[in-house]
Amino acid sequence: QVQLVESGGGLVQAGGSLRLSCAASEIIFSWYAMGWFRQAPGKEREFVAAISRTGDYTSYTDSVKGRFTVSRDNAKATGFLQMNSLKPEDTAVYYCAADRTWRGRTTEYEYWGQGTQVTVSS
Repeated sequence: QVQLVESGGGLVQAGGSLRLSCAASEIIFSWYAMGWFRQAPGKEREFVAAISRTGDYTSYTDSVKGRFTVSRDNAKATGFLQMNSLKPEDTAVYYCAADRTWRGRTTEYEYWGQGTQVTVSS
């Protein structure tokens, strides 16, 4: 059974940093593009970042450009989202997703993690 497990969320003050991880199992990780999404209370799930299978292409939503960095380690079957200069509006549950096809900003990924809470205090 395919599993994506996020970790690294928590409570941080504005201006701080967190690094989220997404550990994959039961898939050949290097065959899958990855996406990161977030969902705040009362809001729809929104795209944050995506990375190609080899890591040579990335995409970000405008609000996180220059602050967040998406990366991956295929040897460890793990994806990462480094979040710097965090703002209160970044508060949300963060999800990783994987699909063999590049899905980019859409939510049509085949596999999803359970989410990890990120809370940024002002």
